[in-house]
Amino acid sequence: MGAERVSITEEAAALLRSLRQEHGKPLMFHQSGGCCDGSAPMCYTQGPFLTGSADVLLGELTPGTPEPVPVWISRAQFEYWSHTHITVDVTVGRGAGFSIEGPSGHRFIIRSRLFADEETQSLEPVRSG
Repeated sequence: MGAERVSITEEAAALLRSLRQEHGKPLMFHQSGGCCDGSAPMCYTQGPFLTGSADVLLGELTPGTPEPVPVWISRAQFEYWSHTHITVDVTVGRGAGFSIEGPSGHRFIIRSRLFADEETQSLEPVRSG
């Protein structure tokens, strides 16, 4: 099994479980790279935000929700971040844009680190949306 490209902290997983219960629908992330919301991981219910060939699936988180939570990123941004491991975390503050955690008083953030050489060699290819 290859190295994971994305993971989640327990604090962020707890918020996802709460959001899943509140909204009653499977969740997803799209790693934003736009000018208006910086590099915030945007959380949505699955369905309204459509992914396509311009997006790649970084991986699926297992935060204790009934189903995995996919994490998508635009192909263009992935080119910059393909050498990094991303950890979804949470902090106090209001979320940006349309991310559903906004009213909770918390916002999702990312923490990243470079892959070690051994991890880079074991990475699996990503798939498009």
